[in-house]
Amino acid sequence: MPNVWSRKPAPRRSPSRLIEVDAWLDSSLWRFFHGLSTRLEAVSVYSRRFRVRGFNRALVEITCEAMTLGVAGFVLLLLLAQPAMKKTIDGLPQQADFSVLFLDRHGNEIGRRGILKANAVPIDELPDQFVKAVLATEDRRFFEHWGIDFLGLARALSENARAGGVVQGGSTLTQQLAKNVFLSNERSLERKINEAFLALWLEANLTKREILGMYLDRAYMGGGTNGAAAAAEFYFGKNIRDVNLAESAMLAGLFKAPTQYAPHKNLPAARARANVVLSAMVDSGFMTEGQVVAARRHPAVAVDRSVIQSPDYFLDYAFEEVQRVAAALPQRTFVARTTIDMGLQKLADESVDFHLRQFGKSYGVEEGAMAVIADDGGVVALVGGRDYGLSQFNRATRALRQPGSSFKAYVYAAAMEAGHKPTDFIVDGPVRVGNWSPQNYGNSFAGRIQIQDAMARSLNTVAVKLSQETGVGKVAALAKAMGVETPLRGDKTIALGTNEVTVLDQATGYATFPAGGLTSHRHAIQQITDADGSVLWDAERDMPPRVRVLSEEATKSMNTMFVRIPEVGTARRARLSMTRAGGKTGTTQGYRDAWFVGFTGNFTAAVWYGNDTFKPTNKLTGGGLPAMTWQRFMEAAHQGIELRPIPFIDDPIPAPGSIEVAKTEGDDGAPRIARPSTVTGSTQKVLADLERLLTTTEPLAPEKFAASATPAAIPATPIANR
Repeated sequence: MPNVWSRKPAPRRSPSRLIEVDAWLDSSLWRFFHGLSTRLEAVSVYSRRFRVRGFNRALVEITCEAMTLGVAGFVLLLLLAQPAMKKTIDGLPQQADFSVLFLDRHGNEIGRRGILKANAVPIDELPDQFVKAVLATEDRRFFEHWGIDFLGLARALSENARAGGVVQGGSTLTQQLAKNVFLSNERSLERKINEAFLALWLEANLTKREILGMYLDRAYMGGGTNGAAAAAEFYFGKNIRDVNLAESAMLAGLFKAPTQYAPHKNLPAARARANVVLSAMVDSGFMTEGQVVAARRHPAVAVDRSVIQSPDYFLDYAFEEVQRVAAALPQRTFVARTTIDMGLQKLADESVDFHLRQFGKSYGVEEGAMAVIADDGGVVALVGGRDYGLSQFNRATRALRQPGSSFKAYVYAAAMEAGHKPTDFIVDGPVRVGNWSPQNYGNSFAGRIQIQDAMARSLNTVAVKLSQETGVGKVAALAKAMGVETPLRGDKTIALGTNEVTVLDQATGYATFPAGGLTSHRHAIQQITDADGSVLWDAERDMPPRVRVLSEEATKSMNTMFVRIPEVGTARRARLSMTRAGGKTGTTQGYRDAWFVGFTGNFTAAVWYGNDTFKPTNKLTGGGLPAMTWQRFMEAAHQGIELRPIPFIDDPIPAPGSIEVAKTEGDDGAPRIARPSTVTGSTQKVLADLERLLTTTEPLAPEKFAASATPAAIPATPIANR
């Protein structure tokens, strides 16, 4: 056995090397910090030579703080300038070159959109008095500032403060050009910041003469015109080089508000604005009072264009459709025949305006909108607001508002498609979806009730039960298939109309029911031709055909329920005297929106009332002003036309005197409006065939023309007010 005690222990490592490393590290650190301290002390001693006291010290402190804030401000300006500078990557954007002359469905001119633009006139050839008039009113110090006029801004703020409101703007001509070229008319702080940076960019990249010339060539000047040259041709029928002082002042006055001061629409306002321009020319020293007195005594006279009635809200929408349809076409100048019926447009405008004037104040409602679609899918009337001159925002096509119970049409349609019948019974009682418990108006329940009666009474709980049973996803999908273009959220509250839609969405969707369950085939353009009359696009030829989105059985069930609502339901003020009508009311939470969407065999119309600020109304419901407006319009619109029945309704046209039209609230015997003189749809088709025969080289098939011209196709219906 080996002796363990005889083993030698392993040699231990000497700690002397570690001690040396530690000592070196300590001494090195001491020498480093000692040297640093010595140098800092030397710098401190040296810097004492620059120490200042008293007033000089205050100046140094202020300078240092200013430099610090200046650097921080410079960094902030670089960050704020990034969005504006991104817009200039490709240089100056090209001006949109669509130019469209619009006709109504009968071929009468109703307006223009796009660029009604004459060839650019060099700034050297423009009349001196016109250039002075523009500078006097838009930017007197144009040749002195660098894009932003701080003196002018201070003067504008002073004038506005003195007047107690906005009477003078502080934007320079360069800033206005930056807005016209790169930005929109949105009123926001972000736009103003981008506008300022873009103005500086324009000043750095263009000469003053180039900026002024581009502004005068691109600015919108009303009447569908862009640029001073086109405006002179449109308003005065003469070349811009030939305008006199009075005409120059009137043109210069258009830059502030072209819609409000357009002389072909409001000549007195245009002349008053021209007088302001003449005074500005005198105040700025460009002319003397003696030089402008003749222009004051003999104001400009514009070309009479009052015969052209411009349905501006409709034209804005139709122009968007032309741009979408014609995007692939090589041409950019078109003549577009639209679907609008100017007689019906007048009726729609009058109906909305009448009820806003009569009842708007008492109900606390300021705005209304209306969309009307004919049985062929054409948009025949569109009211986008109370006054286009005050607000160009189209509330019929762009405003997203909750439809309330008027959205229940899609819920019940999905239920009918799933196999339900109007006479089926359902229990109206408490319903709970998660933590949500919807209630009926009045917080009561009807118990066991037929589905058609639940719809007529607009019971919320029944609609929620049906949507949960059918599936909220199927409801949203059906609404989309029927023509609702606004994206919908498929959530549990969809049955009560919490998804926002447009007025045109609702009119399009409801038009499926009088179309027998087929898509409404909505369109605003019938035909697009070039300047020579060659047909580039035709709705009958190029639009996709109608497709079935609702079965005939489901459509029959829906129409059967709809026609009961104006008779025994919530829309009794929408009852018509000459034909049966169907529709649905809608009122949103807090009374912010009131709707009625209804149809006959001839027309489908959606009516909305509310406030742009989302301020609640004074308890306005869909069965009030919306139904009254719809009824006033439809009573006149159906005069002198061939009445078409609602599909699947056995007795679509009531016997004379069988239906008593309900008196509208507040109706004090005001005369009812009548439809302007018009022709029937069959006659319109014959006239269109004749026009095509006379204006095109393509022969018209004899059998087609003969079929459309048969006496049977033109009913002997009297034309109203002939």
